[in-house]
Amino acid sequence: MMMNMVQAINAALSGEMERDPSVVLLGEDVGVDGGVFRVTDGLIDRFGEDRVIDTPLAEAGIAGVAIGMALNGLRPVAEIQFMGFSYLVLNQMINHAARMRNRTRGKLTVPMVLRMPYGAGIKALEHHSESTEALYAQIPGLKVVVPSTPLEAKGLLISSIRDPDPVVFLEPTRSYRMLKEEVPEGEHLVPLGKARTVQEGDDVTIVGWGAMIPLIQRAVADLKGSAEIIDLRTISPMDSHAVVESVKRTGRAVVVHEAPRSFGPGAEIAARIYEGAILKLEAPVERVTAPDITVPLPKGEDRYYVNEKKIKEGVERALRF
Repeated sequence: MMMNMVQAINAALSGEMERDPSVVLLGEDVGVDGGVFRVTDGLIDRFGEDRVIDTPLAEAGIAGVAIGMALNGLRPVAEIQFMGFSYLVLNQMINHAARMRNRTRGKLTVPMVLRMPYGAGIKALEHHSESTEALYAQIPGLKVVVPSTPLEAKGLLISSIRDPDPVVFLEPTRSYRMLKEEVPEGEHLVPLGKARTVQEGDDVTIVGWGAMIPLIQRAVADLKGSAEIIDLRTISPMDSHAVVESVKRTGRAVVVHEAPRSFGPGAEIAARIYEGAILKLEAPVERVTAPDITVPLPKGEDRYYVNEKKIKEGVERALRF
């Protein structure tokens, strides 16, 4: 069935709620209104208000309640309306969700998913366009997942819901309705921690995730050279083996992300490439990122956001070196 990302995520949620009665949804406006982007539309009618729970505007409370649910046998999927609102949950996620397995020496786990729209590209207001996945990826005990297509979104979300540990599931707002593709109506799983080779190539490896993948594909469509594109899928745990092995073959690497440049995921990926493939490199690792500034308001977003031109220039720099 042809679906966009909103529909694919809705299908994943409804399928898992049908399969497993311990799966519950909670968050601001997820029930009656179906979520700010209508991702949970219709689920309260199907599963009732005991399993699709509209919460107060209290992000720390949403995360705390979800942790308590998970410790008591449920599999909560908690929604934070935008990533910029999620910093209020960091205490709960870092000090409790991420540490519970270690704190109890494996006696207790926290099988919860924290979903949220993230990233720029739709000219939203302040706090609505953050791309700070590195904050969560740096925390031991948390998995951080970013889908790039509707098919990927369904498979990764189902795997995240079934995972025994807490997962931060970041949904690129720019990709919600960007494209449609064939998505199976039944069960579809994509393993966490395993990257996807989007396109094979011999001259340069380009690594990205989320909304960056279609931009990368368009940027290299007429490239004078052969580019291998890797969709990381999971920022943590990171499939650095797939990246390093690709770079060993191509000799060049470009990392693309819309997060700010300094201390971003691209720096970690570059470090792993240098550790694992330095003798095979024919050029320094290029990073194509957003600048180290706060995401601007709508009028300035086009100057800030990573685009095809910036990606192409980064790839060409790597090829020319």
